[in-house]
Amino acid sequence: MAGKGAASHLWYGDNLVVLRDHVADASVDLVYLDPPFNSNATYNVLFKAPGGEASRAQIEAFDDTWHWNETAERAFDEVMSSGHSDAAEMLRAMRSFLGENDMMAYLAMMAVRLIELHRVLKPTGSLYLHCDPTASHYLKILLDAVFGKDNFRNEITWKRTTTHSDSKTWSRVSDIILFYTKSNSFNWNTPREKYSEEYLSEKYRYDDGDGRKYMLDNMLSPNPRPNMMYEWKGFPSPPMGWRYQRETMEKLDSENRIYYPRTKDGKYDTNKRPRIKKYIDEMEGGVMGVVWTDIPPINSQAQERLGYPTQKPLALLERIIAASSNEGDVVLDPFCGCGTTVHAAEKLKRKWIGIDVTHLAIGLIRRRLIDAFPYASFDVLGVPGDVEAARMLAAADKHQFQLWALSTIEAQPYKGGKKGADGGVDGYIWFKPDGKAPEKAVVSVKGGGNVGVTMIRDLIATIEREKAKIGIFLTLEPPTGPMKTEAASAGFYESPLHGKFARIQILTIEEIFDGKQPHMPWIDPSVFKKAKRETSEVQKELDL
Repeated sequence: MAGKGAASHLWYGDNLVVLRDHVADASVDLVYLDPPFNSNATYNVLFKAPGGEASRAQIEAFDDTWHWNETAERAFDEVMSSGHSDAAEMLRAMRSFLGENDMMAYLAMMAVRLIELHRVLKPTGSLYLHCDPTASHYLKILLDAVFGKDNFRNEITWKRTTTHSDSKTWSRVSDIILFYTKSNSFNWNTPREKYSEEYLSEKYRYDDGDGRKYMLDNMLSPNPRPNMMYEWKGFPSPPMGWRYQRETMEKLDSENRIYYPRTKDGKYDTNKRPRIKKYIDEMEGGVMGVVWTDIPPINSQAQERLGYPTQKPLALLERIIAASSNEGDVVLDPFCGCGTTVHAAEKLKRKWIGIDVTHLAIGLIRRRLIDAFPYASFDVLGVPGDVEAARMLAAADKHQFQLWALSTIEAQPYKGGKKGADGGVDGYIWFKPDGKAPEKAVVSVKGGGNVGVTMIRDLIATIEREKAKIGIFLTLEPPTGPMKTEAASAGFYESPLHGKFARIQILTIEEIFDGKQPHMPWIDPSVFKKAKRETSEVQKELDL
């Protein structure tokens, strides 16, 4: 089981199964989750094709959770038999009110997972659930039942976009982040925000000629303190005493930290009160509130933008992780999406567990982490790690093998990977040979033991029908000689800027494990960009 002493882990699989089978009780310090919901078809979609059409790869993976069916009924029954009476009663009441519909299916799916997330949290742990207003009120009620209403801490509003001119009512510009803890004793590092220039210029108006700006603040005790009632340099004791003991007053005085009011002739004006000097360069900033307007969304010009429509800003996750965990702690994201949580956790020197149910997401997160942290140490679990494991997956489930194989070359599954007739197309790879107009390569995956030249001929016919420039034949078993000859006879695609590329390319899974990839004219990839490399002291030393 994964726990505090374990390395970081990236898991492929149903998060409910991974949590139950591989994450120990009270082993996680912080949970952040941004679960997909059917109120927005692109809520957790990983990418869009260059033509603008949304990929349904991840949506299809959650399709069963959005409709009341046997899966939803099973999730409901598991909550009823979980032994968590408050959650069971609340979910039963919700079903009575909502009936068996899409929202109820979603809530049943979430309830059984929230119980597991509560289990894996340490007593000092925290959970942040990111959602839109469509389901936030229902989720808060569920969280009250699972965590206890007394462990609700805050409802954070993150302004994620600007107003929409075509909105039919108040423009929806924000998301909700619900913050719960497992107990009253929880990890907390007070986040602070910089004071505004207006505030600083208004409050910090004084200096003693040394350039250090300061403000004057009260030195009086707010409550009666008999041991603080003493005369100080001719200034009588305030009615409830001073804020500081005499020894502290002496230290502050020796450091020139006390302002003494004076009369016109320069003597102490004992009719007024001394005040303490608070220097601007010693102030941490104001305690941050629950309305966050200072973190912009990932726009088309953002340097960290990788191409995921729902990508969350690193700054958002860094703020949450910094506030509710410490270096070396374990951060868990059960709906990993494009991997922003684990990226932020790695950057802030936390251990992490990321889980996603699509092979595509796991492959892309892995690449993101390798690009950003070349020396990071983490395990990728639940996916084949060698040819034999790939062969076992193909024998057990041809469809999952196909989706996994596509993820190894970052290809988009055809029609989101839904089973059914595909016309010889298992996936696409998009590229821009001139940096402008998108073109595509067709991918055909074969996990069976019998491969032959007919398959290459079929792929040639497919790319002609699809008006694709390149065809990729990805096979578990080695190609035959006639297959290689047929592929070579298909000739070349010539890129206007980058020369010739084999029109039909045969790649084996063994070659993929050895690091080989399709030979493509990669110019301004339209799907994903390379993650910016993060700099750390460890990486600097290793680079030397």
